[in-house]
Amino acid sequence: MLSTKAIENIQKAIDKYPRKRFASMDALMIAQEECGFLTEDVLREVANILDIEPVQLNQVAAFYTMYNKKPVGKYHIQVCTNVTCSLLGAGHIAEFLSKKLGVKKGDTTPDKRFTLSEVECLGSCGTAPMMQINDDYYENLTEAKIEEILKGLK
Repeated sequence: MLSTKAIENIQKAIDKYPRKRFASMDALMIAQEECGFLTEDVLREVANILDIEPVQLNQVAAFYTMYNKKPVGKYHIQVCTNVTCSLLGAGHIAEFLSKKLGVKKGDTTPDKRFTLSEVECLGSCGTAPMMQINDDYYENLTEAKIEEILKGLK
């Protein structure tokens, strides 16, 4: 499943820590970058490399929203719905995106272009409401800003 290069990168991550299991988050990110998302087989393989039980690694993958346990679209749109963002309109932003894209939260468009997710705090409370698309943050959102952002995604 994992390439030799991915396994080497996980080993480099392990070497940074006093215990193998401390590299869990790094290893999951490396595996996800290679595979696109984390299947049970991938989790078992990474757990084996880290000398931990798969359930332990699965707990990490399930807790953090940056890990995908199912395929996501080319553009993974994550709308922060924590307290500050919610108070400043995140619910409206999520609903607008849902209607605009024609999907419910957690779903992917039929063309596999967009996946819409609601997530907890992305650490940008001072610029709420906000969303993350893949690795990029978009802040102080309005419907007009979202329209422009979506137009720029090819």
